[in-house]
Amino acid sequence: MVDGQDLGALDGFITDASNGETLISANVLFEESLRGAVTNLSGYYAVSGIESGTYTVRFSYIGYDTILRELTFAPGESIRLDIELTPTSELLETVEVTADRITEEEIRSIGVNQITVATVQQLPQVFEPDVFRTLQLLPGVAQSSDFSSGLYIRGGDPGQTLILLDRTKIYNPSHVFGFFSTFNTDAIKDVRLYKGGFPSSYGGVLGSVVDVQNKDGNRRETHGKVSIGLLASRAFAEGPYSRGSWMVALRRSTLEPLLAAFGDIDAVPKAFYFYDFNGKINFDASSNDKLSLSFYAGSDYLRSTFIDGIEVKLNYGNRTIAGTWTHLWSNQLFTSATINSTWYESTPSATVSGTNFKQVNRIVETSLRADFEYYPNSKHEIAGGLWTGVFNAPLTNFFDNREVFSTRNRVEHAALYLQDIYRPTPDWTINGGVRATFYGNGSHFTVSPRLSVEHQLRSNMRLQASVGRYFQFLTLISNEVFSGFDLWLTSGEGVDPAYGDQFIVGLKTDLLDNITLDTELYYRTMRQLFIRDPFLTQPAGQDYPDLFEFGQGNARGAEIQLSRQSGRINGFIAYTVAFTDRFFDSLNQDALGEPRRFVPRNDRLHDLNITALWRISRKWELGAVFTYATGQAYTRPEAAYTIYSVAPINGVDETNLLVSPGLNQSRLPSYHRLDIGATLNGSWGQFADYEFQMQVINAYAQQNTWFIFNQFEDDGTLTRNTVPQIPVPLPNLSLTLKF
Repeated sequence: MVDGQDLGALDGFITDASNGETLISANVLFEESLRGAVTNLSGYYAVSGIESGTYTVRFSYIGYDTILRELTFAPGESIRLDIELTPTSELLETVEVTADRITEEEIRSIGVNQITVATVQQLPQVFEPDVFRTLQLLPGVAQSSDFSSGLYIRGGDPGQTLILLDRTKIYNPSHVFGFFSTFNTDAIKDVRLYKGGFPSSYGGVLGSVVDVQNKDGNRRETHGKVSIGLLASRAFAEGPYSRGSWMVALRRSTLEPLLAAFGDIDAVPKAFYFYDFNGKINFDASSNDKLSLSFYAGSDYLRSTFIDGIEVKLNYGNRTIAGTWTHLWSNQLFTSATINSTWYESTPSATVSGTNFKQVNRIVETSLRADFEYYPNSKHEIAGGLWTGVFNAPLTNFFDNREVFSTRNRVEHAALYLQDIYRPTPDWTINGGVRATFYGNGSHFTVSPRLSVEHQLRSNMRLQASVGRYFQFLTLISNEVFSGFDLWLTSGEGVDPAYGDQFIVGLKTDLLDNITLDTELYYRTMRQLFIRDPFLTQPAGQDYPDLFEFGQGNARGAEIQLSRQSGRINGFIAYTVAFTDRFFDSLNQDALGEPRRFVPRNDRLHDLNITALWRISRKWELGAVFTYATGQAYTRPEAAYTIYSVAPINGVDETNLLVSPGLNQSRLPSYHRLDIGATLNGSWGQFADYEFQMQVINAYAQQNTWFIFNQFEDDGTLTRNTVPQIPVPLPNLSLTLKF
């Protein structure tokens, strides 16, 4: 038995040698014992409980050359070792795949998917590289339409997903009314999706988490990039200074010339633009203290006259600012503290024959988050923290410049979490945690236990299981056409928070030639769901609980992903078979008035995505994406009636009614689409490197149905008009210059 005081430790930061960026989920492995660690969001790693002796330590990360270091530990010795990994530049697959199976241990945890920014930028996209549209290709993630970047994950809606940018909440992360997300890929370093079973360090949602980290900025050289596209253009710059680094990224729409050309056509916007701006400044106070300040601003504006006498204006956007301090107290204790503020406002308005309708929807939240990671020995990794803040969500409706409805939700909230990753043997990993939350509006107190277990069946096969309870205090009232109309309402007095349980089982297998096979089965419940009452036409004067309908739901499914993440030819095949339903007392009633279960629009039985990237040479890359999905559920009317009533002026009034046997009882035709693209890389001498992308969206012109519009004709008959999504092959060109 070795005395604890005679055990040593190894810790440090792992960075990219080319630019000094910290690497998240880089792997550290002691080859003799198969013990190791994975870097956290700050690029820090720590290995405790090391007996004296000489070891070969492997440092690795996907797409980077592996480094081997021979280290000798005296009894009780602690070594601080910062490592710089060099990006792999060779085309040979044998060089690129050396560390993949080791490196993927963390990002292939149960319910977790990680996508690289390079993948987002190279895959064919509608107009712009987009993080959320790439996430929609993963198993368990469904899309609403070609015109929406909303994330429908494992039977949930977009409101059940927590979106974080540098540890700060984003409440409406979309541009162009949901067409694509607000995240500029030039500014992003890491994107991680927790589809379910996420640890106790995250909370406040029933379903999933998207955690996005901005780049820190190049610590070696000053670089810039300019991209010109059909929908938007981007500019990016980064560089070092004496005590740290900086980064700025700007994106703005370039649609004004196109709108001007079609300005005389009805429904074409008279004015439209969007922009977003990302920035980050880092300050290295010491080798153990790092400070950062990150900020984001984005906005959309629309003004359109649909028909004579009706003008619509829409202005919405986000602002965030976050300051973070990370401190290394010792090789066993790492802490981080963030104070941040997020602001969201949406002001849709319409003027009809001189009468004005307007809604002011605003969210302002200021919060403090403090976290610690403690490495007492080789068997335990303990983490915990506090997240507290004040949430303000005033909502006001105006009619003819008079206030007709107003609610002022101001909520103090706080959450504490604690978790322990326990490794009793090299083959077993147990992650247990608990999260306790207090929500001031209604004085709700909740406790959420979480547990996940992993067993190494064989050297290339891991069995995983997870169970946990999750609470959500907000509900998203979403508009399927324009996300700028979305608004958030909170639980409160008489409105309990929604809650649900998740159960997941997974099997992760490493196959030959750097191919991995991941399979997961999941079942989740959704209880005490609260949505705004769809039959309530006048909210003014109502008690707060009377604004809502309450219900429940379930979701279950199986996901399979076959991947090859590196090499000249890489990509993945993602297949999901799933089912989800809802039950609300007032919705989908039968002929006797009894409520029945129904499926929401995002229910999909089958969902298949095939992506492929082929690096032909140093100059040319090809990419393709094929998607197939079961058609969306929709409400199909089976009968039409006309009711005639006596009117004092016109004599007879006619009212046309559509009758359906059930809510969302029918299906649109199956959806399928092929996107292809090519990228040419080159250099214009000493001036700049360039990247020219040529893509075709919907290559074989599939007429996928968006929705069906029912219309009464003059003779009383009913016609169904199909409105397509992207109906023709859509070209997309972009040019990027790197300085």
